[in-house]
Amino acid sequence: MAFNQSLAGADAGQFSPLNLAFVGDAVYSLLVRQRLVTDANRPPNTLNKLSSQRVCATRQSVDYYRLLPLLTDEEIAILKRGRNANPSHKAKNATAAEYRNATGLEALFGYLYLQGDNARIIELFDICWND
Repeated sequence: MAFNQSLAGADAGQFSPLNLAFVGDAVYSLLVRQRLVTDANRPPNTLNKLSSQRVCATRQSVDYYRLLPLLTDEEIAILKRGRNANPSHKAKNATAAEYRNATGLEALFGYLYLQGDNARIIELFDICWND
């Protein structure tokens, strides 16, 4: 997957963690959808079900802990800023801790996207994808 948009020198770390998570949610979801479609030709209903299993707070919380020991200090700081943000709504099918961890993960993916660090996005996503 090729992402070509960056902030051209702006510091993505200056955005609020919830704004980073907003972008990161879309990035992560798109990566999941792309992987599902390229792995096998499936009916849309099946794709949606499989995507929902991957793009949920419970699963992303697991990925949060999976990535944590592999991140740089800068990435950990972004991850924790996202985790510690106060979202305006509550998780539907996850604990509050899982939801916060998922927000941290999404903030990290949003940050990397806005920095234009596509190689790192793919590297981390591959770790999340491979159980």
